[in-house]
Amino acid sequence: MDSNVHTENQTRPHSRKDRKFRPLPVPSVTLGGLFGERQDAICATTAKTLLDRCVEAGMLTAIDVSLPSPGVVLPIQPWDGSTQMFWDSDLGKSIETAAYSLFRSPNPELEARVDQIADLYETLQDEDGYLNAWFQRVQPGRRWTNLRDFHELYCAGHLIEGAVAYYQATGKRKLLDVMARFADYMITVFGHGEGQIPGYDGHEEIELALVKLARVTGEQKYLDLSKYFIDERGTEPHFFIEEAKRDGREAKKFVFHSFEYNQSHQPVREQTRVVGHAVRAMYLYSGMADIATEYSDDSLTGALETLWSDLVTRQMYVTGGIGPSAANEGFTDPYDMPNESAYNETCASVGIVFWAARMLGRGPDRRYADIMEQALYNGAMVGLSLDGTRFFYDNPLESAGKHHRWTWHPCPCCPPNIARLLASIGSYMYAVSDDEIAVHLYGEGKARFEMGGEEVSLSQETRYPWNGAIRFDVGLAKPARFTLSLRIPAWCKGAMLSVNGAPVDLDQVMVDGYARIEREWSDKDEIALDLPLAPRLLRANPLIRQDAGRVALVRGPLVYCTEETDNGTGLQRLAITGEPASATERPIPGLNDAIALEISAERDEADWGETLYREAAPEATKVTARFVPYHLWDNREPGEMLVWMRDGKGGVK
Repeated sequence: MDSNVHTENQTRPHSRKDRKFRPLPVPSVTLGGLFGERQDAICATTAKTLLDRCVEAGMLTAIDVSLPSPGVVLPIQPWDGSTQMFWDSDLGKSIETAAYSLFRSPNPELEARVDQIADLYETLQDEDGYLNAWFQRVQPGRRWTNLRDFHELYCAGHLIEGAVAYYQATGKRKLLDVMARFADYMITVFGHGEGQIPGYDGHEEIELALVKLARVTGEQKYLDLSKYFIDERGTEPHFFIEEAKRDGREAKKFVFHSFEYNQSHQPVREQTRVVGHAVRAMYLYSGMADIATEYSDDSLTGALETLWSDLVTRQMYVTGGIGPSAANEGFTDPYDMPNESAYNETCASVGIVFWAARMLGRGPDRRYADIMEQALYNGAMVGLSLDGTRFFYDNPLESAGKHHRWTWHPCPCCPPNIARLLASIGSYMYAVSDDEIAVHLYGEGKARFEMGGEEVSLSQETRYPWNGAIRFDVGLAKPARFTLSLRIPAWCKGAMLSVNGAPVDLDQVMVDGYARIEREWSDKDEIALDLPLAPRLLRANPLIRQDAGRVALVRGPLVYCTEETDNGTGLQRLAITGEPASATERPIPGLNDAIALEISAERDEADWGETLYREAAPEATKVTARFVPYHLWDNREPGEMLVWMRDGKGGVK
């Protein structure tokens, strides 16, 4: 063991709970490897594609006051609104994606297009600061009348996030100043003073956006407004009931007849179950976690820990997908996880990544980072095609061959959401406090930190997640003492760590699932971490009835699936018989040399004809089944797909 490595007890000292770990800014991390490939595709095609399709939908016409109002382009629906109301949010996320892509690959044409959108929003903005295309150009008399359904603050939140990212990317303040003026106006509108609105939005998002605005401007008032929205949610008298009465609407005429749908059924600190619309829930919890960090609020952290446990132990798919029902785009009952009809909106898995990253704001904890990785690599990353032009909105774990990627969607929230996440993923990989660097995710690249006024760089050399060997090189102008915490995933068996060639006893340095190395570091120090990526078979809790007698093949953080293009039709006829340790690993040229797994299996080759049921046993033929990472499916020939395979080794014993 390296004599300079500090050891400590398994329990984190209480003082660390009051510390703040903040993510690195996007420009501080340069990536290669798998994440770099994804970012290159976003720079080359996705950022432009998003803006092109926003233009084709009519979104720029909607904010251009030199043109007549487009009116109602998308029809009014039974909830008295239109998805056209959300166009500002789609533009906001597309601007954010473009901004992050400009960090990696300067593009004057793309930048000029965003500048044009910023000009249009500046011109559109009312004198008092209000900004919303629908309520300025289509229904100007309905401003702030139906926060429950009409998403005004949600749209503002996504425009704020886009403005912050674009300012950080280019130094241009125009859109940032526009959104700061809108936020300043919100401060006068919302509250318990005379003439103010004592409410909050039906679709959460403004809460986490205001935290970003506060951090980039240094203005406490935006944090306070975010905290206000969180503290008010679900309190009595219930705002949405009172709002409906004031607006002349039936208070009970609500699309899902329950305030669980938008998580306003109870004050947030009293909520114990994850319910309702999945994306709204994830955005709310993300905002709560940010405020818990900024205000060192243990009451929020405690509620979030309870909600987290409910999600990951009773309501999350093996892919990190959540929200099985298309009807409410959200949650149903615990352990209800159908595969073929699974909704699992891409935005919801993106939301888990947001929430998990913010739970890490109070210190490294493997409970959150492991799930962040699981949701990122599987439930979220599947939402973007390899070429960066096609998208998944919903993500089943089984397809009979009819589920394919979209070029766009009537409610196109997912395309820019997964794009902005992947374009900014470097900021989720690391977090830093006054004297500690935490590495949450692994991947080829270089990160730059400032600690105690000194610049520190940390380079990762690795092919993760295809190979578990990771080497870190430390860059320092002069020696410095700080702690480096490296996540050791719970799925990993036999991890090994060394510093400058000297082995580190992981049992002595593990704290909350991280190897915590405190020492004086010098320039060119080397850390070697090996995380064996042994294939393994997972079995579901028997209460998940849809997966009884089935297994899922995983390797490292990646969930695998079979596709028709590799295995022929009739994937349900396959049953895994081989041991995962004997699986053969092969690169797949058509999928950027991703690692495929080939494992022994049996196929029922019986000719059933027109028979539905019979007494005869299956007629098994030994075959080799090929599996590919779930996030890469439907990038080749269309066809069937299956994650949960029949267990040919006997199932339940």
